[in-house]
Amino acid sequence: MTLTTRIKGVLDPLISPSQAELKDALLQINLTLDDFEHLPEPADGKPYNRKLLYKNSEVELLVMNWSELECAPHDHGQSHGWIQVISGMTKNTVFELNGDGLPTELFHEYQDRGQYLYAPKKGIHQMQASQGTDLVTLHLYSPPITGMMVYDLQKCAVCVVSDDCGAWWPEEQVQKVKEIQLKRNAKKGPE
Repeated sequence: MTLTTRIKGVLDPLISPSQAELKDALLQINLTLDDFEHLPEPADGKPYNRKLLYKNSEVELLVMNWSELECAPHDHGQSHGWIQVISGMTKNTVFELNGDGLPTELFHEYQDRGQYLYAPKKGIHQMQASQGTDLVTLHLYSPPITGMMVYDLQKCAVCVVSDDCGAWWPEEQVQKVKEIQLKRNAKKGPE
């Protein structure tokens, strides 16, 4: 059985899958690093390079090969899904939106090879390879991601990016669907 046939057999029956159904699908597919003959090389100046393994109207499955760079804080639009660490270790930072629309870091955690992390709808997070490891991750989302929001904390801005853009601030104008300048709340200090 080919890899594509195996993936298609597990993912085709899914219709508006729940959190548990998505994780079960990843467990059933049971991909390891040995399943990938040609991983995309990490992109120059980008946190990762990705390859779409499967997509239909309900789900999309991607493999990502990471550089040492961290991605920008981002959400997954109206999608939710699971991320499986295939090799290496990741540092995953989770954020919440504060009153001015900027994400504030809540906590970070580390996931090692074989571990999973859940990405809820509208949840904001940031990932990067940790401890000099060669990070490869598998991502299963439902529905396929569209309308992803990427945050630039230094610029105090958020950008809805095109579906072909990753979790970084787009360099090409065509990848900026909508850019919003946010205002940082000025905290009053002692006078």
